[in-house]
Amino acid sequence: MKKIRNLIIRAVAALTLMAILPSCALLSCDKREENIKNTVKSDTLYVKKVEKLPEDFIFGMDASCVPSLEAGGVKYFDHDGNEKDVYQILAENGVNYIRVRIWNDPFDKDGKGYGGGNCDIENAVEIGKRATKYGMKLLVNFHYSDFWADPGKQMVPKAWRGMNIDEKSEALYEYTKDCLEKLVEAGVDVGMVQIGNETNGAMCGETSSALGGWKKITQLMQAGSRAVREICPDALVAIHFANPEKADSYVSYSANLDYYGVDYDVFASSYYPYWHGSFDNLAEVLNKVTDKYGKKVMVVETSYAYTPEDTDFYGNTVGEGDGYIKNYPYTIQGQANFIRDLTDTVVNKMTDGIGVFYWEGTWISSGGDSYEENLALWQKHGSGWATSYAAEYDPDDAGQWYGGCSVDNQAFFDENGKAIESLKVFSLMRNGNEIEKKADAIEDTTLIIDLNGEIFMPELVNAIMTDNSREQISVEWIGVNIDAMKQGGAAKYTIKGKAGGMDATCYISMVEYNFLENWSFEDGEDGWSATALKSFDEFYVEDKVTDSVTGSKHYHFWGSAANSVEFTLEQEVDDLASGKYNYSISIMGGDGGVTDIYAYVKINGEIVYTAPTTITVYDEWHTAEINGIEYVSGDSITVGIYVKCAGPNAWGKIDDAMLNSVKE
Repeated sequence: MKKIRNLIIRAVAALTLMAILPSCALLSCDKREENIKNTVKSDTLYVKKVEKLPEDFIFGMDASCVPSLEAGGVKYFDHDGNEKDVYQILAENGVNYIRVRIWNDPFDKDGKGYGGGNCDIENAVEIGKRATKYGMKLLVNFHYSDFWADPGKQMVPKAWRGMNIDEKSEALYEYTKDCLEKLVEAGVDVGMVQIGNETNGAMCGETSSALGGWKKITQLMQAGSRAVREICPDALVAIHFANPEKADSYVSYSANLDYYGVDYDVFASSYYPYWHGSFDNLAEVLNKVTDKYGKKVMVVETSYAYTPEDTDFYGNTVGEGDGYIKNYPYTIQGQANFIRDLTDTVVNKMTDGIGVFYWEGTWISSGGDSYEENLALWQKHGSGWATSYAAEYDPDDAGQWYGGCSVDNQAFFDENGKAIESLKVFSLMRNGNEIEKKADAIEDTTLIIDLNGEIFMPELVNAIMTDNSREQISVEWIGVNIDAMKQGGAAKYTIKGKAGGMDATCYISMVEYNFLENWSFEDGEDGWSATALKSFDEFYVEDKVTDSVTGSKHYHFWGSAANSVEFTLEQEVDDLASGKYNYSISIMGGDGGVTDIYAYVKINGEIVYTAPTTITVYDEWHTAEINGIEYVSGDSITVGIYVKCAGPNAWGKIDDAMLNSVKE
C-alpha cells in the first residue's frame, strides 16, 4: 500500500507541477537558456569562452540562507537595480540548479534556531518552489545532522542518539523519504540528491576509525540512496567528499563505496582554491574515480572572494594578508576568472565532469549598521553562521564562535543586495565576452633575503590583466627602511606601494643564511630522506599554504590506526666549514596521544645532539632548537627529526628546517 500511495503522490505532484510552472520550465527550458545567452551582456567583464561546454552542464548555486536573510530585511536587485526574487536573478544569469542543505532539527527545545539559515525541510521546500518557478532544478543536500556537517564534525541528530546502526539506517531511510515526498508534493523539480556532506571517513556520528568503520558509514549512505530511488527515481544520487589535495584519499573513499556496494551516480567534491590544491590535481583525482568506477564527477562546493573587505562586522574567512593561495586577485574580474577556469577544468580536463556549484553566492550582510544590530538579526532569524542557541548541540564550535557571515565577500551580490558583474560569468562563458583587456590588480611580491646579503626592492611588479595574464609595470614602494631591515634580525615585513595607480604589496622575510637544501620543502622532497618505520596512511610533501610556515609546502603525515606513526625525516649536509652551528625544525599537529618527537644531529652516523618537541593542536607550531653544534670539517653531518605517535588519527606538518652558523 505504501508503494501505491507513493506512486499516487508522484502522479498528483506531477499534475500540480504542470499547473504551477511557467511554460518555459516544462516546454522550453532550452529556449529560456537561449534567451539568457542572448540578453546577458557586459561592457566591463572579460570572459574567455569555455570550449566544448555542454548545453546541459550544471551551473549551480547553493542559496540556502536566503529566506533567513529576507526575514531580516535583505532585498535583492538585478544588475539594473530592479528589485526581484533572487532566484529569478540567478536564473537570468545562467544558473540552472539550486543547492539547498537540510538539517534534521536545527532548533533548541524552545524553538530557537541554530543559525546558518535554520535549514530544515520547510526551508528547503520554500526554496525549491521558488527555484522550480524559474526553471531551475534542486540539489537536495542532506547533512544528516542537526547542524553543520563537514570533515571536522559529523554529529548525529538529537533524535537518533543512542540508536544502533540498523536503527539509525532505518531512521535515515524514513527521514530521507519523508523529506523528498514533501518536496515532490510541493511540485519541486528535484534533479539530484546528496547523501551526506563532506563525508571524509565519517557520517552521522559514525567514523571510519571506529569498530565497523566504513561498513557502517556506507550502510547509512545506502539507506539514503534507497529512499531517493523510490521517491525520485529520475534524480541523480551524489556522495560528497572534501580535501582533494590529499594524496590518494579519493582513491580510498571511492574504493570503499564500491566494496560495500553503495548505489550512487555522482562522486562530488568540494574545491576551495585557498586550501584544496591545483586544478590539475583536482582533475587527476576525480578522473581516477571515473576511469575505475564509471561515475560522473562534479565540484559541488566552491567560492572565491571579489573583495577583501568585510561588510557585516564579523570578519571573513579569507582576506588580504591571510597567507592563503591567491592565484586570482580579490576583484570582481578575479572572481569571474576563477569560475571560468574551474569550469574549463571540469569540462575539458575531466573525463565525465557534469557541473559546478558555487557555495552560498547569495549570503550577504544582514544589513545592520553595527555589530550589535546584526547580532540581533542573526539571533532572531538565523541569518549568521550560528546563533548562541546552537551551543546546546555544538558547544565547542558554534557555542563559542557564533555570529555572522564570514563569506559575504565571496558572494555575487554587494552589501546592498545588488548583483555584481561577475554573476554574469555563468552565462557569458558559453560564448565568451573577450573585450579589450586592461590591468585589474597588482600581483603580490614575496622576497626571502639573507641577512648578510644586499636588499634590493624590485623595480617592476606584475600587473594582473583582466584575462588573468601578467604584464610588468613600474612600482614605487612607500616607506622602505632598508637599514632597519638589515639591523632587525630575522623578521618579516610588509611593504606597500603603488603601480599603475593600484595598490602593490611586497612581503619580505629576512633570514639567516641556511645551509640546508630545500629547507621549506618548496622543491618537494629534494635533498631530504624520509623513512617510514611503520606503515601509516599519508606521508608526503603537501602543497597547502595555510598549513605552512614559509611558502606553500611542508611535509605532511597522518595515520588512522593507533601506534602506526613512526618515521624519520633527515638531510645530510655537504661542504660545511668547521665551526659552531644552530639547528631548528618546526612541527605542528594533533591527536598524537603519547608521543616521542625530537630533532637530532648525527656526527659521523651517531646521534650527538637532540632537542624534544611535541604536537598539540592545529596551527600551533612548535620549534625544536639545538644550539652550539660543534662541527669539524671533513666529518659527516646529518640533521633530522624523529616522530612517533601512539594516538589514532595522529597527524602533523613539518616545515622550516634551519641550519645557521653561530657568529663568534
